Amino acid sequence: MKKVIFLVFVVSFLLVGCSVFTTQDSTEPDHQDQMIEVAKQENEKIDEVKSKLEPEIIIENLTIPWTIEKMGDVIYLSERTGGIVKIQNGEAVRQEVNLEKNLSAAAEAGLLGFVLAPDFEETRSAFAYYTYNDSSGQFNRIVILQLQDDTWKEEKVLLDKIPSGRVHHGGRLEIGPDDKLYATAGDALESSIAQDVNSLGGKILRMNLDGSIPTDNPISNSYVYSFGHRNPQGIAWSDDGTMYASEHGNDANDEINRIEAGKNYGWPIIEGSEKREGLVSPLFTSGPNKTWAPSGISYYQGKLYVAALRGQAVLEFDLTTKESRELITNLGRIRDVYVDGSSLYFISNNTDGRGTASANDDKLYRLQLPK
Repeated sequence: MKKVIFLVFVVSFLLVGCSVFTTQDSTEPDHQDQMIEVAKQENEKIDEVKSKLEPEIIIENLTIPWTIEKMGDVIYLSERTGGIVKIQNGEAVRQEVNLEKNLSAAAEAGLLGFVLAPDFEETRSAFAYYTYNDSSGQFNRIVILQLQDDTWKEEKVLLDKIPSGRVHHGGRLEIGPDDKLYATAGDALESSIAQDVNSLGGKILRMNLDGSIPTDNPISNSYVYSFGHRNPQGIAWSDDGTMYASEHGNDANDEINRIEAGKNYGWPIIEGSEKREGLVSPLFTSGPNKTWAPSGISYYQGKLYVAALRGQAVLEFDLTTKESRELITNLGRIRDVYVDGSSLYFISNNTDGRGTASANDDKLYRLQLPK
């Protein structure tokens, strides 16, 4: 009897089930198609996001690149060994650079900062920062370079005898929204000079494009714009003209600072999140247990993008939420970043003697940022 009841139950269930499935199949094909289309669109969005986070390789086989500069569709890269690489239409040409002084072979030294003059298309001139050796010692200088054919020649010295040591040369050059030339200078491993306003070391410097001292600099008759820096290597401005700089800490405590004229940023008195009256603490710090070794920086839509050497990443700092994250990793040491429109360009620095070079390193990459 139990078997008969069970058999009736099973047959009834199957009949009802078939009826239900038949009803759904006959009345909801449009809904199923819509569901499939929505899923397809979502997958396409995910694929698009993933593709945007996959950087494109623009050029390979660079030699310790340091600075990215761009004019129109042409990209220029400085190399520490003394070359300028011009990239146009996917083709790279290494241009010769004739300097008056011999490039230093010290760690971190060489041809560093490079920025095209605002009137480059007419004058074919640019500004450069390099470390040299001569009979008087080792120093950094800022010069004007002139381009003729595919050769750059040192035309004029704007500022000389910037302190240099075994490391900590600074070296970043940028032209600000005020049309002044800014330069970062390291402390040359002599930390005390960062607090000495009569020294050019451990500073951010500001000058007119002809090398003269601006009358509105915070210290009269001085190139010093801000001081108390250890080894600053990046400068950028937001859309409202606020200035930011990256700085290497002592083993850790790396910093991202908001820069104001005449302010003291504390090195070697304070570092990282430490505070003291009259000294400026950073907006962001890696803290005492982590290092970024931040280098070049660039601004885009409320965020700072920062090249990290020992951190081996492109870092993103949100100036509104105060949050930070690693945007790009697994490409080794990153030396500089450059934002043009929604395109983020960055260069690896694995051939600098401190990284592990992969095949065809170093490389220039491009990543599309959300618009």
